[in-house]
Amino acid sequence: MTRPWAAGAATGVGSLPGVDPVEAARLVFGELPGLPHLPELPGRGPGAEVIGRSGGLLVDLPVEIVPSGWRLASRPGRDLQRAREFLLRDLDALEKVADGYTGALKLQIVGPWTLASNVELASGHKVVSDYGAARDLAESLAEGLRVHLADVATRVPGAALVVQVDEPGLNAVLAGQVLTPSGYGTVRAVDPHVVEQALRTVLDVAPRGARVVHCCADDAPIELLRAAGADAVSVDLSVVGVGQYDELGAAVEAGVSLWLGVVPSTDAVITQDAARERVRALWNALGFAPSQLAASVVPTPACGLSGATDAYVRRALAVLRDTGKSLLDEG
Repeated sequence: MTRPWAAGAATGVGSLPGVDPVEAARLVFGELPGLPHLPELPGRGPGAEVIGRSGGLLVDLPVEIVPSGWRLASRPGRDLQRAREFLLRDLDALEKVADGYTGALKLQIVGPWTLASNVELASGHKVVSDYGAARDLAESLAEGLRVHLADVATRVPGAALVVQVDEPGLNAVLAGQVLTPSGYGTVRAVDPHVVEQALRTVLDVAPRGARVVHCCADDAPIELLRAAGADAVSVDLSVVGVGQYDELGAAVEAGVSLWLGVVPSTDAVITQDAARERVRALWNALGFAPSQLAASVVPTPACGLSGATDAYVRRALAVLRDTGKSLLDEG
């Protein structure tokens, strides 16, 4: 499968600390030149965090903030306007920093099921509790992504766009673990085929070969993500168990890229050698030739870096960049 990023690339998951979108974009493009991404800066407040950010992309489904979180609203209001303004500022910063850039560029959105697990209906129940509403949300998100991609393509015309769909809540949806409003019950489990269909609705909007699904939870459903159309699966390597090796191996054989979270998302002692060895150990366990490694694996943080210090973030991105380059020496 043709991928828009080169072998040896590394990237971030999305979120960073701080409130300055120009500074964040410069950091990402400076440290991750092979596969930079549009930074998310949740430290700015509601509307800049991932649920509000992706909620702001929805078409004809306005959202607002209520005491319990984000909720579908009857009409657009100040909360939605603020979320969209944050994104516009980020895109303005991206356009400035990426002027003349050519190459892969990653965008992130929250996936339909994690969004449906965090956004409420007018009744106070989560969208995920109503299959019809969840389907409508997925279709609205897909249309919003389509508009978003067109906007970024105009702002950075030399970019080959990559879309990362974040689904950290997917396992809870599949297992029936999303809490009801009372907090004492749970929403019934959603059938895997229904989950797959809605996820495919969103992924189909992204360019072929550039569709990534990020799920940093334990036991990420690799086979389901592949079936939904993911060209790459992004997981936290620290929670990948031996029981998932067969699914990961089958994914690689099918041409799916593995994005492996090899550095912690909060401050820790990290080295390039340790990160590289973690990647190499998994690859050897899967039984593939070392010469395939750099083209098949992209090193990433385990999750977003918004909770880390500025110094750690800069160090983590540098370690990831150098780890990716070092994989080219394998085999």
